[in-house]
Amino acid sequence: MKTTLKLEEAAMLLLSFLMFAQQTSYPWWMIPACILLPDLSMLGYVVNNKVGAYLYNFFHHKGVALFIYFIGLYMDIEPVIFIGILLFAHSCLDRIFGFGLKYTDDFKHTHLD
Repeated sequence: MKTTLKLEEAAMLLLSFLMFAQQTSYPWWMIPACILLPDLSMLGYVVNNKVGAYLYNFFHHKGVALFIYFIGLYMDIEPVIFIGILLFAHSCLDRIFGFGLKYTDDFKHTHLD
């Protein structure tokens, strides 16, 4: 992935930290403690590549993360806000390291290829 795209993802990751600080009252250590939880969606690959890819992509899609975040804001439910921010931050972090959304043919085949 190009350096410019990685810098863009890093900026969005920093934005998610700012969102966390502004919108929640949780302690700072909650982000590093929970940042890898969305990767539990890889358990779908135990079933097969198609189920794994769909489940993984659902939990790593920034649109889903922002939808959850805005639902939390609208309904004023802090845990939902946190989940949206966490999913967004995790997706940014994954893309910084070159892990993209998955195609159904192989776990290593991503939209960043």
